[in-house]
Amino acid sequence: MTAFVVQRNGRPATAEELTPLAFAGHAHFTALQVRGGRVRGLDLHLERLRSASVELFGRALPDDRVRSCLRAALEAGPADLSLTATVYLPTGEFTVAGADVEPELLVRTGPPASGPKGPLALAAVEHERFLPAVKHVGETAKTHFLRHAVERGFDDAVFVDRRGRLSEGTIWNLAFWDGTTVVWPVAEMLGGTTMGIVRRQLDRLGIPQRHREVTLADLPALAGTVVMNSWTPGVAVRRIGSVPLPEAPSFVETLHRAYRAEPLTSP
Repeated sequence: MTAFVVQRNGRPATAEELTPLAFAGHAHFTALQVRGGRVRGLDLHLERLRSASVELFGRALPDDRVRSCLRAALEAGPADLSLTATVYLPTGEFTVAGADVEPELLVRTGPPASGPKGPLALAAVEHERFLPAVKHVGETAKTHFLRHAVERGFDDAVFVDRRGRLSEGTIWNLAFWDGTTVVWPVAEMLGGTTMGIVRRQLDRLGIPQRHREVTLADLPALAGTVVMNSWTPGVAVRRIGSVPLPEAPSFVETLHRAYRAEPLTSP
């Protein structure tokens, strides 16, 4: 058993196979945390890969083939790890592949992650992602805005669209708390798998949720704000731009409790 792997279509990837991918940018991926060889929200990750492949390539890999590749990577590594599954076309970018060209799957594993402890200070920047519903690799803006936010003394950045709505962070979804209800922002964004897990488990726990547009001007009236992604179901945010925010530890714990209620399953 090796510590971590990079596999192409369920087999160890060679340098020759990886070289063209280092210079390509037309692909999409999902990222997840593995604990004890099992994952939460596997159905959400499979759906993400399937729908994004149809959007980008016009076709998708069968779920059973994706699961087989995931199992191969997990069997080669430790019980706890991070995993990224990237789908791409072997023909590369700047070309239209024929109907006979099937997507391929690159799986990479690495050390497990749990995200920052927080609370975080986030810069608010005006930005709208291209194809926001797809977790694609063409994301230069995310690192660009992150770097500039850190240079200004923030921990990261969140995006505000042209209508003034808060949408998402560089690699995060946002969630708000009004004192009794979890508030999910309405805007064009990537629907996170952790967000999907938390939402369905909050429903099962009977915790109220609603969707509404949230602007910077709305923040002072809210009782808490978090960011979440595949690392964590909630990290407290203490400030967005110049607006201070309460840390709301009970809100953070509620989200973590909902996440823990999601069963771990094997691919």
